[in-house]
Amino acid sequence: MHPTTVNRASLAPVTTILTPAERVRVDAAGEGLYTAMHRDSIDDVIRDLKERHAAAVLVSVTRCEPRDATRVAMLVREFPRVPTVALLTDLESNVPSSVLTLGRSGIQTLVDVRQPSGWRRLRDVLLADQSRDINRLALAQLSIDLSGVHPDCWRFFEVLFGLPCGVGTVRSLACYLGVIPSTLMSRFFRAKLPAPKRYLATARLVRAAQLFENPGLSIANVANRLDYSSPQSFGRHVRGLIYLTAVEFRQKYDGEGMLQRFREDLVLPYLVTLRDFSPLATLLGRSHES
Repeated sequence: MHPTTVNRASLAPVTTILTPAERVRVDAAGEGLYTAMHRDSIDDVIRDLKERHAAAVLVSVTRCEPRDATRVAMLVREFPRVPTVALLTDLESNVPSSVLTLGRSGIQTLVDVRQPSGWRRLRDVLLADQSRDINRLALAQLSIDLSGVHPDCWRFFEVLFGLPCGVGTVRSLACYLGVIPSTLMSRFFRAKLPAPKRYLATARLVRAAQLFENPGLSIANVANRLDYSSPQSFGRHVRGLIYLTAVEFRQKYDGEGMLQRFREDLVLPYLVTLRDFSPLATLLGRSHES
């Protein structure tokens, strides 16, 4: 197994609708795991999903009323890749009906924290969903494809998928790797591998494809989240790389499908070369090379 060297210290944001007492307990339970953004309406939660990159939704059973069912159902339907979890902290007279309301709205996970073990389960639920993040899936699959490669080669792929939002330019990639951009590009060229820029651009589309699995995210939302200058820029990027419009791309690929294309285009045909490819070690001893 390759050692993980990329810092993943940033905490996942979780948007919530909770009672004041529940907010305090959820904050304490999530210390070091997630950052809770406490809201008072479903509209505010949806805004967090679109604009603040919320990774999960936590809804108090005691805060859910029948009039909220339609909005909750819409949230679950429009953001299927984002887990929506119901939280049960107390057994009041209206709780059974509220649980049924949430169930009819499409929420499939209920965590009962009236016992201490419930808080552990809540953390497990949120962490389990994070494990399905496309970056983690990519690293897991690539660690198999690239088993036995030089640590320098693995470091390149780990940086591609090991940062939450990825890296957008060869210059920033080279900075993370500690090399000169022109030298890095030269190494790939001499090895007859695709250019680093192509690896970067395709990895970015892998992340875009998973985001598009949420119908509630528009092309503009996804373009903004991945730091494109505009939806038009994102569209040009997609067309230039895989000859599809942004709409066609959304219809054709999900995250895992685009990851498979990344492997088929940029990894599997070059396995023999990649197994002996060391883009950094030689550079460390020849930092004067441009």
